[in-house]
Amino acid sequence: MKNKVICIIDDDPIYQLLINKIIAMSKTEYDVISFKNGKEALESFSETLKENKKLPEIILLDIEMPIMDGWDFMNQIEKSLAEKTKKTAIYIVSSSIAYEDKEKAKTFPEIMGYFSKPIDSNKILEITKHITKS
Repeated sequence: MKNKVICIIDDDPIYQLLINKIIAMSKTEYDVISFKNGKEALESFSETLKENKKLPEIILLDIEMPIMDGWDFMNQIEKSLAEKTKKTAIYIVSSSIAYEDKEKAKTFPEIMGYFSKPIDSNKILEITKHITKS
């Protein structure tokens, strides 16, 4: 197991499979964990913190998901885990190309970027290199 973790929060199982393969082919030093919605991710993060373990270094977050969408996830992070997620870089990865979504993403200081699906291995390498330098 590797030390660093990329978390995928996306309800599309095909996209999750694809992004896992892209990350593996990118030969980064990251393990991948995946969740189908923001609620599952938050519950897991709460357990992780209770066990005094660290949160993922990178989160790739979809916007449109059932149960808890990306925006609700971000609101909950700000309310309950803001101090704990300071070292976590969050990137929106969405099929939405709406101007409003891109502008809304800018209102969250934790969001480091907004990318349209699908992202490729070059983008994964760019994200992971940026985090390594931080």
